[in-house]
Amino acid sequence: MKNILILAIPETAGSALYGMVDVLSSAGNLWQTLVRSEDEQKHFRVRIVSPLDRPFTCGNGIPITPEVSIADNPDASVVILPEIWMGPDESIRGRYPAVLDWIRRRYQQGTELYSACSGSILLAESGLLDGRSATSHWGYEDMFRREYPRVIFDPASNLVYADAGARIVTAGGTTSWHDLALHIIARHASPGEALRIAKVYLLKWHPEGQLPYTGLVRRAPHADSVVKQCENWMQEHYREIDAIRQIVELSEVPERSLKRRFKAATGTTLIGHLQNLRVEEAKNLLEQGDMPIDEISDAVGYTDISFFRRLFKRLTGLPPGQYRRMFKPLEIAAAND
Repeated sequence: MKNILILAIPETAGSALYGMVDVLSSAGNLWQTLVRSEDEQKHFRVRIVSPLDRPFTCGNGIPITPEVSIADNPDASVVILPEIWMGPDESIRGRYPAVLDWIRRRYQQGTELYSACSGSILLAESGLLDGRSATSHWGYEDMFRREYPRVIFDPASNLVYADAGARIVTAGGTTSWHDLALHIIARHASPGEALRIAKVYLLKWHPEGQLPYTGLVRRAPHADSVVKQCENWMQEHYREIDAIRQIVELSEVPERSLKRRFKAATGTTLIGHLQNLRVEEAKNLLEQGDMPIDEISDAVGYTDISFFRRLFKRLTGLPPGQYRRMFKPLEIAAAND
């Protein structure tokens, strides 16, 4: 059996922690029990490791009883850093130096490191992601740009391999731990066992990545009053065909200067922000009704339906029709509650 350690700290999300413990511990035996197979074989020894050597509570008051302490430097083939509860404007700097030392030491000794969702913040803080690609929940994109500029952050993918040997793997938002667990089972047990576990737990792989779930419009805090005025105006008038020309006139700032200031203040280009506003509204219209796609394109400011389709797919990862099919059932279910 392979030794797997899952890190728990007070900020850990209990659902991801115990979900991983449950799913990985079931590899090789749960399916076999259900189908009355005699081929039962436990693949993983899964334990919770913590900097604390006593019971404590994690996110939402969920109780944790660690089985081992990092002070004992326990050996493991795999270490998993599950999601942690942190706001995108918070920082974890200085909180867990012993944990970070242990993570670095484990990596140096050959352990494979996996993170789910915001667990990659700990990997970034350790320095092991410097100059490497990584992902997390799309809501932490601004935090990574601000706190960890040396990390090549990918907000679109659901699993990202930081190195050629895939010894560091980061997973995207919240329930991406499902994908991560299946990846670990496929890699360290077998692809067939991963498929069996997916069937037992009804776990769905997310090949579409995070883009369809990403909120495109996020107001970054800044002190540029002219840019704020532009953002406020665009929030109300983004449908207008000549919105960029009007916003330049409203700002009374030369166009090139305004574009430079807007990018510096928000991290997004002026045209990019306008496109995000329009596509976000298009997503809402697709989710909430049956308006034809060409009418939606026109309603959000695009008379060229071909351009709208290309832009929508680039920003969401899906064509408009597929996006509607993916999210329309959620709207129907909500209406029937």
